[in-house]
Amino acid sequence: MTADDSFDRLNDDDFPAYTMGRAAESLGTTQGFLRALGEARLITPLRSEGGHRRYSRYQLRIAARARELVDRGTSIESACRIVILEDQLEEARRINAEYRRAAAESADPPEAD
Repeated sequence: MTADDSFDRLNDDDFPAYTMGRAAESLGTTQGFLRALGEARLITPLRSEGGHRRYSRYQLRIAARARELVDRGTSIESACRIVILEDQLEEARRINAEYRRAAAESADPPEAD
């Protein structure tokens, strides 16, 4: 593996670069909170060869959003459901925008030379 490969992985939002301890520290929460998010199936950390949980930046953003909701008094189960629904809505909006863009491109008459 080259240095460029390592750098590219660190820029990848889905690369599991954070240990559970580092992830909890980054979020200002406990490891138990991260375990609870896993039990609620909000995030599923990858496992190292030794079986240790590893989190990606994307998963940390999801966990941070859940923590915001929990800090405001939402139960962890409800917070997880809200975050899942928000994520689904964002994906639906993205797909809808792609369809609109494709429809607009196909509706444009071809340019004459």
